[in-house]
Amino acid sequence: MVALTRRIEVTLETQLDSVDLGEQIALRVAGAAGFDEEEQHKIGMAVREGIINAYQYGNRQQRGKKIFLNFELAADRLIVEVLDQGTGFDLHQVPDPLAEENLLKTSGRGIFLIRCFMDELDVQRGPQGGARLIMTKRYPPHLRSNLSPGPHRETPRRSD
Repeated sequence: MVALTRRIEVTLETQLDSVDLGEQIALRVAGAAGFDEEEQHKIGMAVREGIINAYQYGNRQQRGKKIFLNFELAADRLIVEVLDQGTGFDLHQVPDPLAEENLLKTSGRGIFLIRCFMDELDVQRGPQGGARLIMTKRYPPHLRSNLSPGPHRETPRRSD
């Protein structure tokens, strides 16, 4: 039996409009994957924060650079990647927004929010540099158990 995986790849311009566009795409993908409305909004917000980070910190608002948004609908999870064309960063060096010295800052909560809304977050260096945020949201049990066989899966046949 072969597991069916679907992949959607979107290239966004480094501009503020891309934040809303990326979030809207994420909401539609999450809905199509079967997540309920609350989980769709969590996924949308996580993607929004990832794109804001790519726009602001990765690409430094340079219009000639791109933001790459990829969705992979695997058998048991949705994997979302946001890749920028910046210099990358170390996830362990991101300041804790809950630390007393950071509580009144007006920014710096994006990674924290992504961690709250998604099941997993990893940051890697992209193939050509830049940061590659990999966010994972596992399907709830009722979706995992009801996944219908895709066109590449073998369906058991009845023998009469």
